[in-house]
Amino acid sequence: MHWERIHYLQTIRERLATNCVMALTGPRQVGKTTLARKIQQLTLADSGEAHFFDLESPKDLARLENPELALSPLKGLVILDEIQRKPELFAVLRVLADRENLPARFLVLGSASPDLMKGASESLAGRISFIDVSGFSLQEIGAKHWLQLWLRGGFPRAFLAETDTIAQQWHEDFVRTFLERDIPQFGLRIPAITLRRFWTMLAHYHGQVLKHSELARSLGTSEPTVRRYLDILSGTFMIRQLPPWFENLKKRQVKSPKIYLRDSGILHALLGIRNQEALESHPKLGASWEGFCIEQILARHGDREAFFWATHASAELDLLLLKDGEPFGIEFKNSDHPIVTKSMRIALNDLSLKHLYIVYRGNDTIALDATITAVPLSFLLTPQAFWQM
Repeated sequence: MHWERIHYLQTIRERLATNCVMALTGPRQVGKTTLARKIQQLTLADSGEAHFFDLESPKDLARLENPELALSPLKGLVILDEIQRKPELFAVLRVLADRENLPARFLVLGSASPDLMKGASESLAGRISFIDVSGFSLQEIGAKHWLQLWLRGGFPRAFLAETDTIAQQWHEDFVRTFLERDIPQFGLRIPAITLRRFWTMLAHYHGQVLKHSELARSLGTSEPTVRRYLDILSGTFMIRQLPPWFENLKKRQVKSPKIYLRDSGILHALLGIRNQEALESHPKLGASWEGFCIEQILARHGDREAFFWATHASAELDLLLLKDGEPFGIEFKNSDHPIVTKSMRIALNDLSLKHLYIVYRGNDTIALDATITAVPLSFLLTPQAFWQM
């Protein structure tokens, strides 16, 4: 199986046409370098100039010993991979981006970290555009392969592995490399065994409201330390903290975020789930389905206007999306026969939802009510999907 990541390629080329600096960010092994190489090929095919620097290559690092002198003469497209290895380049790019007639545009790639993003944003304010690259999504691979995508996650090498066992081993190697190599490279001095324990704890909290004090007690540390660890894993795209939505209602509403591991394959690896049979019998099956579906939706809708909602009286809504100011509700049910619940009725009424959808594991679209519709996962790929209405 092979997929050209057409959406990313189109978006990158469009952004490069209007921005002097473009940044592709995301975790390692997600396909950023492959995309950049393809952009380089397309640029050369269009009779343009394209230059590639890999900052993990000693040879390329030597070429950039004096970066302004090395980069100033270049024209066309200049690609700088693994730029987090040489963050001082951002100050040089600011100077080069302010030249008249813009002889070159720059595509930079980096494994995201909070400090890297802050440095890039501050040094290149008004000059840089960001694209967050994630693993394969349902939109890219199609509904036919959804079960494999759910089990293995979207990292290309895991998804495309010949067997589930090989995919599982890839995840184990990725987690180890991330903790022992990537985290120290970001300048973070945290013992790998401590962060792995915390990451595994979060896998068991997947889909739940964050309770910092509870996590701190379980880890034997302080709440500020827990928040720091959460920021690290959020900033490196490993976890998602879905913010709560709360209105001026006469109800006590939950105001802490919910926690999700963004890649279902990493979640399953940390939970020791090795195949679909093990997943189907695991206590976190429903939470895994919920997190997987949320990531597929946000891959298309974006996450700026995405929330969950819950009250202390146990009414809740898994996902609330705003589309042109209109609120849509989404529930996720690992069931072949979804039903309307009291909690859904409360959410519809209290939040004045335009419509509520239940994403379930069946194949048909079913109108359960005038304002409640059960839809299969494949519905997310159609023009009728709620974020396009």
